[in-house]
Amino acid sequence: ADPLASWRDQFVIPDPSVVYLDGNSLGRTPRRTIHRIHEVLSDEWATDLIRSWGHWIDLPQRVGDQLAPLIGAEPGEVAVHDSTTVNLYQLVHGAAALRPDRGVLAIDEHDFPSDRYVVDGIAGATGRTVRHGFDRLDDVAVVVRSVVDYRTAEVVDVAAEQARADAAGALVVWDLSHAAGVLAIRLRDAGARLAVGCTYKFLNGGPGSPAFTFVAEELQGTIGQPIWGWFSQRDQFAMGPTYEPRDDIARMLIGTPSILALTGAECGISLSADAGIEAIAAKARALTGYGIELCDHFGLVTCTPRDAARRGGHVSVVHPDARALTAALIERNVIHDFREPDIVRLGMSPLTTRFVDVHDGITTLAGLIA
Repeated sequence: ADPLASWRDQFVIPDPSVVYLDGNSLGRTPRRTIHRIHEVLSDEWATDLIRSWGHWIDLPQRVGDQLAPLIGAEPGEVAVHDSTTVNLYQLVHGAAALRPDRGVLAIDEHDFPSDRYVVDGIAGATGRTVRHGFDRLDDVAVVVRSVVDYRTAEVVDVAAEQARADAAGALVVWDLSHAAGVLAIRLRDAGARLAVGCTYKFLNGGPGSPAFTFVAEELQGTIGQPIWGWFSQRDQFAMGPTYEPRDDIARMLIGTPSILALTGAECGISLSADAGIEAIAAKARALTGYGIELCDHFGLVTCTPRDAARRGGHVSVVHPDARALTAALIERNVIHDFREPDIVRLGMSPLTTRFVDVHDGITTLAGLIA
């Protein structure tokens, strides 16, 4: 009865006995990626050599346009480039400069480590302070928030929190790393103007595939960024003496992009686009809902929200022996995540995860605990 069941055939599954519930850390390999990267290597790099830059040059923007509908952005508002950490650094630094009279950066003390480290580093370099929490925003320059909690899978009400920050005069940079490709995010409808996220999780872009930056069109000509490179220069090939940034999304680019990595991201994103984000999000709700039902059946404790509207694409089981359970599960061909201090995280990537995988994975976990 799974309407997306056939999409699993679009991926390389060398060992069907492996229960792969780690899709929120690294998605499976799309077949089209292997074909396309081989094509880029043999036909474009090996054969056409430097001439291939004629169509490689704007690949970050083209892949961004392909991704934009999956996160509710408009064409020309997304670029795929560099890493999530680099992109976050650029946006937070640039957004803070737009609020020079405010000395606070706000982030949850339990947010993903790189996000916290970036905020701490920028605060130290710019003479600002870091506030853990969002109760007070009237003196905050930039708020950094993950749409999905990487531990519990809890989803933030983006529209409500964006409106609250707007009313207080603070800018928000959203991290979509655990949301893109699994939730039907509508950034524009929610009033969001700045966001970053990775492509190697639910978007199946491959290990270390480049991240994306979203900047709403109305901010593109005014937001600055601290890393000046020739790919964001207005007249890139003039090789002039001074830096004059572009006024479009390419303003966020830095140096020469990795074409092979971008190709992997492009292929993974295209699969999600072809399958449809609404259908993907619906299956994610069904998979995680089934996972919670199984946890209840076996008496397992989960910290993942039961309300499907407040839940991302994974189910987290809480157990004091979570680290040891992780090793035991991997020995039994159930591949998942461990998160400190006591979470077994079961990622459910809708294009590749079957309901039987959720059943077998949680049943195996319950058998170890019993």
